[in-house]
Amino acid sequence: MAAGVAGYLEVLRARHAARLLTGTLVGRLPNAVASIMIVLFVRAEGGTYGLAGTLAAAYGVANAVGQPVLGRLVDLHGQPRVQLPAALAAALATAVFALTGIERPVLAAVLVAASGLFAPPLEGGLRALWPFVLRREDQVHTAYALDAVAQEVMFTLGPLLVTLCASLWSAQAALVLLNLLGVLGALSVVCSPPSRAWRSAPREAHWLGALRSPGLLVLLGAFLFVGAALGSIAVAAASYADGHGGDMVYGWLMAGLGLGALVGGAVYGARQWSGAPERRLRVLVLLLAVCYLPLMLRPGVAAMVLLAMLSGLFLAPCIACAFVIVDRHAPAGTVTEAFSWLVTTFTVGSSLGTGIAGPVVQAGGALWGFAVPGAAGAVSSLVLLAAGGVLSAPAGRAVVAASPENDPHRAVEPRLSSEERA
Repeated sequence: MAAGVAGYLEVLRARHAARLLTGTLVGRLPNAVASIMIVLFVRAEGGTYGLAGTLAAAYGVANAVGQPVLGRLVDLHGQPRVQLPAALAAALATAVFALTGIERPVLAAVLVAASGLFAPPLEGGLRALWPFVLRREDQVHTAYALDAVAQEVMFTLGPLLVTLCASLWSAQAALVLLNLLGVLGALSVVCSPPSRAWRSAPREAHWLGALRSPGLLVLLGAFLFVGAALGSIAVAAASYADGHGGDMVYGWLMAGLGLGALVGGAVYGARQWSGAPERRLRVLVLLLAVCYLPLMLRPGVAAMVLLAMLSGLFLAPCIACAFVIVDRHAPAGTVTEAFSWLVTTFTVGSSLGTGIAGPVVQAGGALWGFAVPGAAGAVSSLVLLAAGGVLSAPAGRAVVAASPENDPHRAVEPRLSSEERA
């Protein structure tokens, strides 16, 4: 464990690493808590769970379209020329949504969709920068784990920040403030020397881009349902909180989920793992699905927060392992787009889960709402099991996984190194 902590500190001491990680996390904050902000804002305005779910789904679908398109533009034109204008456009759309409210649902849906469409692909951009900033292969893989852990810090503090702003001021103020912070985070990233200097590797002209990798397609299919599980918890937790203390309870439940993922990610990233990451991911996703099931017990608030922590325990390890798999399967010249597809799939899955859980909660309450994440996790596990042969690259194959852009330190050979270690 001490060696793992030392590895984290070594990455953070690398020049520009802390700035890029912090700026990306702050810049992603509006996108990361979008479902929570939309649910709280719609409820504060007197809207139904059904409307909240619909608007969250609109955000997610638009985000699903925008992320890979913007990621491809980043690969083609560089980060600053794409990331900052996108962040400004997304913030403007959200500010107008906060001011106009939900009295005109069609306008609200258009504005929410515009915000999702222009959310900058900072997450994919950061993962493209890690091999550019760090010197060794093991540092890059440690950075992926640190990245996943840092996300869980954001997912832990983000819901608390949203609910705190909503409690102190209003849900409207929370929307505006967090999007302003997002613009400042994006500005910090795109003004950094690595972001300004980074250029994608040459890419083969192909209309499918990163999606021509079969292994990547399997991974995306599995993470659609992982995202659906997480999104459905947001709605079910809101329903539970309505009967147990309101918005602050909701914030503690979501923070508990993030804290569990933080602990799991920190433990996972503190050691080097042997064996193919594709096989390891199958085990991690199965454990994630099993840990969602106790939420259906719906005990008192203190116990429910503990169950929320348990449900998040394997989330960050799943994400960190997926980063390595994307790096192995992304075609040359598509690294930002490939990571953006993972973000997109996770986000649209989350929004679809929110959209599904809204009517389920409306009809059957929190009990059936908490059944949705367990079912979604089970489907994700089945996808990985059914397509395991496609996802697992044969030893020594380097068709799409050995791009120097993905990892300039990687040796293309069937040995236990980057091919076998997360």
